Amino acid sequence: MRIIAVRACGLQSNMTIIFGNVLLIKNTMKKTRSIIINSGVALTLILAASFPVSATIPTAEIDAPFEAREYTRKQVISSKQTLGQLLNRHYEKQRLNDDLSSKIFDLYIQSMDNSRSYFLQSDIDEFEQFRYKLDDGLIKGSLNAPFIMYNRLQQRVTERLSFLLKQIPEKAKGYDFDNQDTLSLDREEAPWFKTTAELDVLWTKRLKNSILNLRLADKEDDAIYELLTKRYQNQLNRTHLANEDDGFQVYMNAVTHAFDPHTAYFSPRNTENFNINMSLSLQGIGAVLQTEDEHTKVVRLVPAGPADKAGELQPADKITGVGQGDKGEIVDVIGWRLDEVVDLIRGPKGTTVNLEIIPSDSNDLKTKVIQIVRDEVKLEEQSAQKEIIEIPQGDKTLRIGVIEIPTFYIDFQGRQEGKKDFKSTTRDVEILISELKQENIDGIIVDLRNNGGGSLDEALSLTDLFIDRGPVVQVRYSNGYIQVLPENKNQQAGIVYDGPLAVLTNRLSASASEIFAGAIQDYGRGIIVGGQTFGKGTVQSVLPLEHGQIKLTQAKFYRVSGDSTQNQGVIPDILFPSLFDKDKIGESALDEALPWDTIRPASYKAQREFQQWLPLLREKHQSRIETNPDFIFLNEQKSLMTELRQRTDITLNEKQRKQEREDNEKQRLAIENQRRKAKGMELLDSLKDEDADSSKKDNTAAISTDDSKKDGSKKDDAEKEDKEPDALLIETGNILTDLMNLGKLPSGNLQHAKRH
Repeated sequence: MRIIAVRACGLQSNMTIIFGNVLLIKNTMKKTRSIIINSGVALTLILAASFPVSATIPTAEIDAPFEAREYTRKQVISSKQTLGQLLNRHYEKQRLNDDLSSKIFDLYIQSMDNSRSYFLQSDIDEFEQFRYKLDDGLIKGSLNAPFIMYNRLQQRVTERLSFLLKQIPEKAKGYDFDNQDTLSLDREEAPWFKTTAELDVLWTKRLKNSILNLRLADKEDDAIYELLTKRYQNQLNRTHLANEDDGFQVYMNAVTHAFDPHTAYFSPRNTENFNINMSLSLQGIGAVLQTEDEHTKVVRLVPAGPADKAGELQPADKITGVGQGDKGEIVDVIGWRLDEVVDLIRGPKGTTVNLEIIPSDSNDLKTKVIQIVRDEVKLEEQSAQKEIIEIPQGDKTLRIGVIEIPTFYIDFQGRQEGKKDFKSTTRDVEILISELKQENIDGIIVDLRNNGGGSLDEALSLTDLFIDRGPVVQVRYSNGYIQVLPENKNQQAGIVYDGPLAVLTNRLSASASEIFAGAIQDYGRGIIVGGQTFGKGTVQSVLPLEHGQIKLTQAKFYRVSGDSTQNQGVIPDILFPSLFDKDKIGESALDEALPWDTIRPASYKAQREFQQWLPLLREKHQSRIETNPDFIFLNEQKSLMTELRQRTDITLNEKQRKQEREDNEKQRLAIENQRRKAKGMELLDSLKDEDADSSKKDNTAAISTDDSKKDGSKKDDAEKEDKEPDALLIETGNILTDLMNLGKLPSGNLQHAKRH
């Protein structure tokens, strides 16, 4: 039997996850093949073993030309194999023609020089001869054109780094930080520079900005020049070590990306790392990383992983340095290869890694250092957790059960071995529901915030706890075949809970989360509240090549209503304000993402219709949050962050930069103290007294979930009392009770259907 690895998840191939996920074997089609399915939002390469970064990289000479790399026979074979898989098996059928060649050309240029700061206009003009010839090269197995372009890039990179290294001892010490120079932070659509002199001006400003950032971090000038010299020399050394596999990977990912952002080529080394993931060797910090320009960016965190539990590292943060141990020296990693950065971050369980980061909400590239203790992700730490919140309703108080599901997990090995007590999301939630019933709850909230997906089977079976028989999701394959899941024979009659239900989502709720939330919404079984979900609605398979392997999008998820979960995600019935930037996070933020579309609805029967009550529910919700200190705080934070995101230039005037930082800190402090005053809390003298960076989450310090759920430990009552209530969760409870009153829904402690 042929084994094909399939994922209902994954982002671009220049990503690495420093952990793993649980995999599930499932027969998705009535054919003789097994498919491994995982419906998480972002997972590509799992790096677990620790390989030390080489300390003996040879020193490259300044202005030494880059030695051109040549492609190999194995790469030619793999390029043809990749082309065949793309044309014959990709979900979105495309013709290999001049239009596709042009798209590949643009994506290749973009992937090599997204900020338009290396190539000259003359380079681009020269490359134009290849725009409509890349398709012919793929057919013939010729990689001449892409390697010419790649080698030119590496030469330009060496020239820029050499320029910086010559600037530091000769001119940098005389830079003027009192003038009105500014640096553009967004050059994706900027014109290409025509001359080297114009490039020199840009890179001089970049160097000034780097120096200024370090000066504002209270570093002495001599230490600054030493650090930057080491940084650029290291980058130059690594540039000269780039090999033919590096060039081939960049090009083949442009080819695959032309079909969709989740289709990707894995080099032999990345293939090895993927296989490590398949062996479930899981140690590290639990973070999905991606290269963006010269920085390493955090894409998402693994639920219950070390980084998630530490609470300081957030999606879209950029890692600039890595240190080991409590007092280990921070190694500057700007410009490093992604795999080399990962080599520094990962390590044995129980050891400490220090990360210097640029927070995602920093508009002036200010850095801070955080500590994370490496560990393994334990299945029990990803388990569903419950709590009860109380919602006052006139002269009575309703008790709402909350079930938080960090991921859709299953003990795959335990199930294969036939263990009766193997852990799974559905099994755990069923137990939690039973316990909540015994505590006389009036309704249930399923909290899927930050749940990036997981086992598809678990999404199906979890839905079965709340909906009595019927389809949950449709899967359309590249050949047009549509499979409706689950098949009736796999469903149990009856449901575990038929009382009032709400599902809470945010931008990081993805894939399996979207399948569950979409089904609950389509059936009218419950109300969906929170943020628009990620929009990851495609399925990938991993196929071997002569040289590496390809991750290929071969199927697409659709709701029972016929709507795709792709790109658009699930739009809640009642939307909460969100601090997540949709331009940076979510399927719609990815170039070449497959579109939202529809197919024929499945045969299903909606249980209830909430549409008639939605206008009044929204009106009641809006009335409450207008005077709610936490929602006022969230909206003001959103406004401030939106304002900062709109800035495309940064001043290189030291006094102005310092003043902008101080003004930003004052604004944030004022917003926080306004909230505290309204709630009768002690005011802060400085944001240092509070986790200032928690404001990046939808669930901020003011509206954060109980941390006791994250580490799996039980907190004593006194400690729980010190925790602020989760305002988003409380408001979800208010909305659910409003629905119960409007719709005359029976409370959850009155109806408990049994499964049989």
